[in-house]
Amino acid sequence: MAVKLSSRQQAQLAFLQTLPPKFQRMYGIIEEMGALRADELVVRGFARQLDELKANAAALSLTGLADTAGIMGTMARRGGGLQMKVRGLRELLGSLKINHEAAIRLATTPENSGS
Repeated sequence: MAVKLSSRQQAQLAFLQTLPPKFQRMYGIIEEMGALRADELVVRGFARQLDELKANAAALSLTGLADTAGIMGTMARRGGGLQMKVRGLRELLGSLKINHEAAIRLATTPENSGS
């Protein structure tokens, strides 16, 4: 028997499936920052990408992803020590991946239809 997902779940799933390649790019940028190879333009583009992810996740009611992406965007923009920033971004990327897995699990679980 086929699993029936609501239209909201289908939209969430379609969005969530686009994220793993973005996570790989984010990881690369964070590692470039740690190795002092990322210039300010790359970091600003990274922060914009996080803002876009936050907005899309919030629009689809994926609050865990939206909150973590928002915190990462703030951390990428703020001043302070580079080592602290890179460490925080690494930890938050791990949190983002965990939230992604949880969101996929939730989006692929059929909703109860009150019958």
